[in-house]
Amino acid sequence: MKKRLATVAQIAEFDAIIDVRSPGEFAEDHLPGAQNCPVLSDEERVRVGTLYKQVSAFEAKKIGAVLVGRNISNMLETHFLGQPKSWRPLIVCWRGGQRSGAFSHVMREVGWDAHQLAGGYKAWRRHVLSELNVLPTRFDFRVISGPTGSGKSRLLEALARQGAQVLHLESLAAHKGSVLGGLPGQPQPSQKSFETRLFGVLNKFDPQQPVFVEAESRVIGKLRLPESLIIALRNAHCLRLEVELEARVSFLLADYAYALEDAPWLHACLDRLRGLQSNDTLARWQAMVTVGDFPALVRELLRFHYDPLYQRAQPNHSARHEGTKWISLPTLLPPVLDAIAAQILASIDSH
Repeated sequence: MKKRLATVAQIAEFDAIIDVRSPGEFAEDHLPGAQNCPVLSDEERVRVGTLYKQVSAFEAKKIGAVLVGRNISNMLETHFLGQPKSWRPLIVCWRGGQRSGAFSHVMREVGWDAHQLAGGYKAWRRHVLSELNVLPTRFDFRVISGPTGSGKSRLLEALARQGAQVLHLESLAAHKGSVLGGLPGQPQPSQKSFETRLFGVLNKFDPQQPVFVEAESRVIGKLRLPESLIIALRNAHCLRLEVELEARVSFLLADYAYALEDAPWLHACLDRLRGLQSNDTLARWQAMVTVGDFPALVRELLRFHYDPLYQRAQPNHSARHEGTKWISLPTLLPPVLDAIAAQILASIDSH
C-alpha cells in the first residue's frame, strides 16, 4: 500500500496526532496536542541502536521488527479499537521514516486514512524556528518594565483578565527570571519545548491588536529567548512601573511564600550569588534565612542586588526611552492592578 504523506501546513486537517517516538524524545518536545504511542521504549531504542552499531543492521532490524510489531499490536488494542473508519490520524516520528512508516502502514491496512508527517518531528522543528524568526516582527509589543517586585506579572494577568493579548514569558518558561525564580518541584521545559510553546502563543495573536509582555533579559532561568523577540522587545513602547520599596517587599513576601518556607532551597539559591556579592553580605543573608527574618532579607536583596542590576540593565533594555510611560502604583493589590489595566486599555482604545 502506497504511503501517504502530509506537510506541516496540513496538520490541522487530522483528527489526532500520534507521536511514535520514544518517551524521552517526546518529553523533550512534541507537536502541540500530540499523543505519545512509542513503537520503541527508551530502553528498547537503546537496545536496537546498540545492535546496529556493534553487530549488524540485519540483527538490529530483526529485533526491532519484533519489538515494534508487539508494541503496535498492544497500542491498537488499548488505544484505538474504538475509532470509527472515518478517523484520520497523523503519525509522527523523528524524520518521517521507519517508525512512523510501520505504524501508519498497519493503520492503513485496518482501514483508517493514516498519514505520515513528511520529514517528521524535524520538519516541525524547522517550521517553529523559521516562524520564530518572523512572528515577533508582526506585533506591536507594549513592554511592562520596572524593578523586581513591582508587580509586572500581576499587571499582565490583570490585562489578560480584561481581554488584552498577553505574552507571559515567565509562565511559558516556568521560572520567575531571578535567582529565586525557580519553582520548587517544577522543572523548566527544554529549550525546544519552550520555543514550541512560544510559537503556539504568538501564532494565535492578532497583529492588529497590541501584545503586552514583561521586560525580560535574554535568559529566563536556563532558557534563551529568540533573538528576533529580543530585538522586538528592545524597540517596543515601554510602560514602566514605579512602586515604593516597602510595597515591593510586602508583595514579594507573599509572592515567594512557597520559597521562604523551604530554607535549604533558599540557602542554595543565595549561594549562587557568590562572586556577585561579598562573602560577608552572603553570610548575613544566610543568617537571615536561618532565623526567619525574611522581610529584612527581601529588603536587602532589593536594595543591594536586584535594584542595582535593574539600573545597569536599563540602557540596553529599551531603545525608546523617550516614549516610556511611567505608572505609579501605591500598592500591588488586585483592585489597584485591575484599575490600572483598565486605564491602559482605555488609553490605547482612545488612540
